[in-house]
Amino acid sequence: MRPKTRFRRGGLRLAVWSLVTVLAVTAGLVGVVLWQNSYDMEEQRVTIRHGGHTLNGVLAIPRDGRKHHGLVVYIHGDGPVDATHADGYKPLWEANAKAGYASLSWDKPGVAGAPGNWLHQSMDDRAEEAAAAIAWARARPDIDGGRIGLWGASQAGWVLPKIAARTPVSFVVAVSPAINWLQQGRYNLLAELRADGASAARTEAEVARSDTTRRLLRRHATFEEYVRAMGGDADGMTADRWGFISRNYTADATRDLRALRGVPVLLILADHDVNVDTADTERTYRKVLATGGALAVKRYPDATHSLVKQSVEQSDLRITLTALFAPRSLFADGFLHDQGQFLEELGSRRRQGTGSRPADVVRQTDGR
Repeated sequence: MRPKTRFRRGGLRLAVWSLVTVLAVTAGLVGVVLWQNSYDMEEQRVTIRHGGHTLNGVLAIPRDGRKHHGLVVYIHGDGPVDATHADGYKPLWEANAKAGYASLSWDKPGVAGAPGNWLHQSMDDRAEEAAAAIAWARARPDIDGGRIGLWGASQAGWVLPKIAARTPVSFVVAVSPAINWLQQGRYNLLAELRADGASAARTEAEVARSDTTRRLLRRHATFEEYVRAMGGDADGMTADRWGFISRNYTADATRDLRALRGVPVLLILADHDVNVDTADTERTYRKVLATGGALAVKRYPDATHSLVKQSVEQSDLRITLTALFAPRSLFADGFLHDQGQFLEELGSRRRQGTGSRPADVVRQTDGR
């Protein structure tokens, strides 16, 4: 019986040490996650009054000991986005903070407990909302009202110039912005069908469905009419979403972009963007903003629409692990650095009084 007792004691010791090892490794991994998801800035929850509305926001302030900072105001793309974009904005805010800029963002109406419903908004409504947030920021003693600019992605491309037409802005960072709503929608449809390897028959059917939707929009059809036209299959469309599209489907940024003439603009584009025709976007930005020499263009070869590395975005496991253990590495090489450098150069030119022209206007970057 003694050998059996010794075996049990040895097994117990092995189990204890195994448990200790597992706990140590787990604690180490948790520590890495916490460290990697800690950012060098001070985040404050703020409330902004906009007419009869309330915006629930986050203000991220640099920890550099300065009393005044420039400000980057974030304009979301499509969808139910909260102030931090599920923490996805934080690496960008940190890059801004290193350049001496604070960042301001807020929950879309109806998101994260915020009042209202973002699907009831037009692009003009969104611009008015942002202008109110900028007025709120200008009244703060810790914000330099002469150094407030905009950062906007995707759908924000229709909002950014409308904001600039309402209130002065010092700069704009436009990430994957579209130009024309209907053209963008058709480009996205065809790009996704190609990516799926869709047959000619399926492509023809999807385009016909899209054409039907366009006809319904032009004649201001109700949601019920849309559902009937689709044979009872709403395919995820809701009444609120239909109303949102009906209010905004004529959006086109071409004319509105004139409000950005003379404003330093950093246009950021991805080579693997299936949502936006980046060639059309670059062509339009260059044509409208050619005068004044204030446009800089950066392209990222391994980036998708969200500026996440394509090699990361292709794998759900990889994007999850990267978000946990190296969130700054989610983005295309050079993306965070280039935005910080853009802001630093703005500050340098302001101090030197050399105007608003970017130091370089480039067509492509490899991230180095």
